[in-house]
Amino acid sequence: MAQWRNGNGTLTVTDAREGQGARAPETPEAPAIPLRIAATYRTRSRGLLGQDGIDGALLITPCGSVHTFGMRFTIDVAYVDRKFNVIAVRTMKPGRLGLPRLRARHVIESEAGAMETWGLRPGTRVSIVQEETDRVR
Repeated sequence: MAQWRNGNGTLTVTDAREGQGARAPETPEAPAIPLRIAATYRTRSRGLLGQDGIDGALLITPCGSVHTFGMRFTIDVAYVDRKFNVIAVRTMKPGRLGLPRLRARHVIESEAGAMETWGLRPGTRVSIVQEETDRVR
């Protein structure tokens, strides 16, 4: 199991069927989406609260449910399982409580409409690469 740390990374959306023999439709190379990673209790609790927007996305891990109380903008939420398959994608307005997803291990949040442009939908797979940071001990 990967040890996630707070920081930055990149998110890439791929078709989950690619490795299973089905031919994926002809699409241009998937773009690398800038990603913030929230892995500690404090950063997971804070999430996107108090912000006016986000460039890219936020990965909250571990996480199976989110809320938008105190949010200033509408967000897209993708629930992702341990193998990084997207279980569900929902759009949530401020002041809402999302239903928990039992198989979800991670949640990806972005501004409303962004996930549709990235092609992120249930059944797709995402890959996440965390940037290496030099830690001062």
